Formats: sequence, structure tokens, C-alpha cells
Amino acid sequence: MTARAAVVLAAGLILPLPAAAQISVAFVAPERFTDAENRFGSGPTLRVTLAEIRRLFTELGDRVLRPGESLAVTVLDIDLAGDERAAGLPTSPRIVSDISPPRLRLRYVLKERGRTVLAAEEVVTDITFLSRHARSFAGGSFTYERELIRDWLQARIVRREPARG
Repeated sequence: MTARAAVVLAAGLILPLPAAAQISVAFVAPERFTDAENRFGSGPTLRVTLAEIRRLFTELGDRVLRPGESLAVTVLDIDLAGDERAAGLPTSPRIVSDISPPRLRLRYVLKERGRTVLAAEEVVTDITFLSRHARSFAGGSFTYERELIRDWLQARIVRREPARG
């Protein structure tokens, strides 16, 4: 390697690279969330729900955040799609209908290179979730919550649409 090539290589190593996108997810008083676990034994535990919601924000957020952006999401409440029905059985089904959409109450801060560009608190829900996301049945658990988070990230973080309401 020539001296000139070594200098060019060293200079390239010194130049700052764009910061990778970062996402943090926190939960405030999850034991008081409206509906984040199955109380009758057939659905996910609170621990499983929180881990899955964190994973969804991280996985889906990584796809939309640009280098140098960071997103801090604080989940203040979770109401999963559907309602549990106590049927007098060891396990009880979760009945999903159009009157029980998924709902998340969030506080969030989006930063670009350390500077706050968006900060808000809002309730995120989709009352048309059954008709809009009928294609999602193959998605397994938390299908409706996944779609809700994906749509929210697209609207707020990618397109920077203001919260409704």
C-alpha cells in the first residue's frame, strides 16, 4: 500500500458515519393498562404483550427511521383488539369485533441528530381495523396491533402528519 493510499484510507476511517436510527420503548404502569393481558388464562401474559409491542415498534420503526433519527415512545395504555369473554371454562376466547378496536395511548419524541423535531401525546386507534386489515389474518398474534403501529409510524414519522383530534 502506498503512503498516499494509507492516508486516504485513514481519512475515510476518521470521517463520521451517519448515526444509525434508534428506537426506545418504555411502559408506564403496565399493570394498570386497560387490556394488555388475558385475565382468564387463554391469551398472552402481560410480559408477553409488552415484549411483543416493544418488538413491533422496534422492528417496524427500524424500517422507517432515517439515519440520524431517534424515536422514544412511552406507552401509557394498551387496549388490545377484541374483548375477553368469561365463558366459565379454563380458557376464555378473545372475541374481535368492530366495537373493540386496538388502542394505544402514546407519548413520543422524534429527534434528528439530537434536535427534537416532533413531540406529542396521542391516542392511536383505528375503528375501521376489521375492514381495512382483513388481509392480515395470516399474521398470527397481535396482527391488528402490528397494523396499527405500522400505520401510525407511516403517518406520524414518515409523512409527519399531525395527530387528529
